[in-house]
Amino acid sequence: MTADMLTVAGRRFRTRADYEAALRDLKKIEQIKKKLDQENPKQVYELYAELQSGSFRFETVVGTDFDDEIYEKIEAFKAQGITASNAGTKRKYIKEKKAGRKEKSAEKKKNQTVHSAQFDKNLEKQIQKELKKRERRRKLIVVLASGIAVVCFGYFGFYYFQSTRTGMDYESLAELKGSRTLSQLNMGNDVTVHRTSEDMPEILDEYKTLFEKNKKLIGWLKIDDTIIDYPVMQTSDNKYYLEHNFNQEYDKNGSLFLDCSCSVYPRSTNLIIYGHHMKSGQMFGQLQKYAKESYYEKHKEIQFDTIYEKGTYEIMYVFRSQVYNEDDLVFKYYQFINANSGTEFQSYMEEMKKLSLYDTGVTAGYGDSLLTLSTCDNSQKDGRFVVVAKKIL
Repeated sequence: MTADMLTVAGRRFRTRADYEAALRDLKKIEQIKKKLDQENPKQVYELYAELQSGSFRFETVVGTDFDDEIYEKIEAFKAQGITASNAGTKRKYIKEKKAGRKEKSAEKKKNQTVHSAQFDKNLEKQIQKELKKRERRRKLIVVLASGIAVVCFGYFGFYYFQSTRTGMDYESLAELKGSRTLSQLNMGNDVTVHRTSEDMPEILDEYKTLFEKNKKLIGWLKIDDTIIDYPVMQTSDNKYYLEHNFNQEYDKNGSLFLDCSCSVYPRSTNLIIYGHHMKSGQMFGQLQKYAKESYYEKHKEIQFDTIYEKGTYEIMYVFRSQVYNEDDLVFKYYQFINANSGTEFQSYMEEMKKLSLYDTGVTAGYGDSLLTLSTCDNSQKDGRFVVVAKKIL
């Protein structure tokens, strides 16, 4: 079977394994649809809740497309004034189910009382003994469940605290851009930033204070009207800032960081910036909104300043990919850092265009400077969501 034939639900896949995973997703979706009345708001809201909770696990973008389809139906219902509360959704169903359980429990206890009166005293003692055992088991389960709940609430509380702290930390860092805080502390002397070598350009005044605070700073990334407004770090490996913040404290949110193989001076052809896809929306938690072309239309440009120069980029490609095995003969976007010829550059452009979710109409030629933003994508194993842009200013 050729690569052109590896198509499922309008999506083309590069490997046989991905193709077969997509077929499994399609079969699962068809089974779900058989049981679903798509015109019934109650059933659609219940399915949406199950999709959000992770009850259904999909392996490929076919599953993501189905998730988007259900999301669009929810939005259509909302536009008609049909919400989860007035559609008689899962929440109401659960309450009714609990009420039914209580009624059954009451009826069961009543029956047990009637039956126990009919048995002799020895048998009644055995029944009472068994009931006491069950009651002890019930209490034990309640205690264990309460303990688990406390741990869960503690975890979520800590996660919320850390997310809030991270947000506040980065707001304060944003305020330091362009400030002269350190120079004020030095009794009015100018901030002195030492170059790593005589050949290096002068650091922009806007970032001198931040650079003095942490010399792993390599730039600042911002997308207007989004939460993405963060410093970008770089170290000799791609591990440290996966779980450390700008202040070098442990932080599950990590930081945005530039691939250790990239260079801002002299500049690599393509600068690759990584960041976590956080459920709180922080870091690159909102990057996947670019999967919808309507979102791209409102957020076409990215501002990325290195500590040496300012830069504005226009988005070219948006696609899903994954981290492949080393011996897989496929295009690996994360290995595209430098193009040594026009032919090599054009080959990279063609590969990304094939993967792109939609056509932006923006192209690039050999000699252009590119920026790539990369985050995790749970729609497939080792999945990645990628946005590629071209420097225009």
